[in-house]
Amino acid sequence: MFRRLVVLGLGVAAISCAAVLVRLAEAPPIAVAAFRLVFASVVLLPVGFLYARSEMTRLMQGEWRLLAVAGVLLALHFALWIASLSYTTVASSVVLVTATPLFVAVASWFLFHERLRRATFGGIAISAVGAVLIGQAGWQYGGLVPSGNALALLAAMAMAGYLLIGRRIRRTAGLLAYSTVVFSVAALVLVVVALVSGTPFVGYSRATYVAMVALALVPQIMGHMSLNWALRFVPATMVTVAVLGEPVGASVLAALVLAEIPSVIEIAGGVLMLFGIAVAFLRGGLAPRGSPPTA
Repeated sequence: MFRRLVVLGLGVAAISCAAVLVRLAEAPPIAVAAFRLVFASVVLLPVGFLYARSEMTRLMQGEWRLLAVAGVLLALHFALWIASLSYTTVASSVVLVTATPLFVAVASWFLFHERLRRATFGGIAISAVGAVLIGQAGWQYGGLVPSGNALALLAAMAMAGYLLIGRRIRRTAGLLAYSTVVFSVAALVLVVVALVSGTPFVGYSRATYVAMVALALVPQIMGHMSLNWALRFVPATMVTVAVLGEPVGASVLAALVLAEIPSVIEIAGGVLMLFGIAVAFLRGGLAPRGSPPTA
């Protein structure tokens, strides 16, 4: 059990690096998102073809429509979330995007008529108050901060849709096959968007390229693969609550690396949001398998 908890902790630490790495990458959000998914796909594709080629072929033949939608939603999530970091603080952005599980719960209630416990609705209400406080802090900062907060929430919604599709496909699909295919689809979508919008892939500093490669290797592959591996051995509720440490880790790194200190209102809103999500999961039991947020 200790080894599994260590892997879970490393996964949370890895995804906590994402926001700071995005800030260090001095490139347009679409370019950063595209590089992140392209590098991750380049690493996973040879492994997938070696160990899960037949399953990947079966997936692409039988579930290509859902895979296409999942890839688009994943691409949209990263594009929106990375863009949000250009306009708002790391603390606000990461806390708001962590609301993904609550959107999954609400969508499951509306779309699939899944029964939710009262504690789930209570947790959602607490998180909503926290989101309002974060929004209030954004208005006090002025400028484009409220827009950045809105982008982070939209990114959380896109991830919720991605997770709902993944929950269905992952019932019969292995982790390697599914991750390889959907990461590759998302990478292709982002590359096309970058080309159409005229976003360049060259001309950035060496530090920017290092940050983008690190985004693919640390949060995307090491982080998310560790969390998904842990889901096989550790209760999903434990994994999801553990991932609530991401905003804390990201905020500490932002303070140390970027000298970005969250305001008292942001901290209060973030604590309320994370507490609400914890209540929803610990007392409400809304967690679908494989539902940790993916920053």
